[in-house]
Amino acid sequence: MKKILEVKQLKVYFLLRRKIFKPAQVVHAVDGITFDVYEGETLGIVGESGCGKTSLARSLVGLTKITAGSVIFREHKHLETASDLEWRSLHREIQFIFQDPVAALNPRMTIGEIISEPLKSYFPHMDKKEITVAVLDMMQLVGISTADINRYPSEFSGGQCQRIAIARALILKPKLIVCDESVSALDVSIKAQIINLLKDLQRQLNLTIIFISHDLGVIKHISNRVLVMYLGNIMELASRDILYSKCHHPYTKALLSAVPVANPLVERQRSLHILKGDLPSPINPPVGCVFSCRCPLVDDNCRAARPQPLVTDDGSLVACFKA
Repeated sequence: MKKILEVKQLKVYFLLRRKIFKPAQVVHAVDGITFDVYEGETLGIVGESGCGKTSLARSLVGLTKITAGSVIFREHKHLETASDLEWRSLHREIQFIFQDPVAALNPRMTIGEIISEPLKSYFPHMDKKEITVAVLDMMQLVGISTADINRYPSEFSGGQCQRIAIARALILKPKLIVCDESVSALDVSIKAQIINLLKDLQRQLNLTIIFISHDLGVIKHISNRVLVMYLGNIMELASRDILYSKCHHPYTKALLSAVPVANPLVERQRSLHILKGDLPSPINPPVGCVFSCRCPLVDDNCRAARPQPLVTDDGSLVACFKA
């Protein structure tokens, strides 16, 4: 498969405001991660709140500055050094879908104006009729009634607003979509509809999707491969089937054991891997393995050195001395 995105040793740091008589502090939001994304796939990214998922997503679309490392889009476009003018061109191919669908839409614009805004910005030569036709086609594609083109976001439900946000993201026919917790604010039934819609659109438009969520059930349903993050680092990267059947990292095992099973008989017989302690501060991460403070298998080697991700026999990428 052809790579659409190559991420190498990506770091995203945030400098906190300096206090009197105290040195400046740095938040290690993303701390040197490497992975590839292939054309036509859905890469799921999962982890606890505060693990760096959103910082990673925003850095890939130019909303957050990359501190170090490189991100190569379609083999030749370096995102870490892209100028504002280059990012304007890149945004035609890379689009972002925000977590809160209602807050992401301008309440003073009709949905027709919201969806057509990217076309007016990138294709000023298009006349009003061409724009209207493109908007109506996109509304039909994402399941919004074309009769609602002059209504405002406040007149729609959360699920409908997310469809509008998806239509706005797809109107430029991008190659890569980054979804940051795009269904977390929705009801379960609506969540399933939006996930199925994304899968259908991916097949129709040959989209590549990076889908971020803390819900392992959603990740399992939509993803081809899954990347597990903890404190700005990759813990495990594997195909969906391998990760959910025989994961290697103790952190991944703990996450999966926390997912409830619908069968009460199976649920009672399961063994839970409950993590002790709290997530360490990204301002002062552990010297060795970032998971060493909470890992049930920790030893002196884990506390002294940080494991590098290595490929296992089944093709998974695991950052653990015990894997």
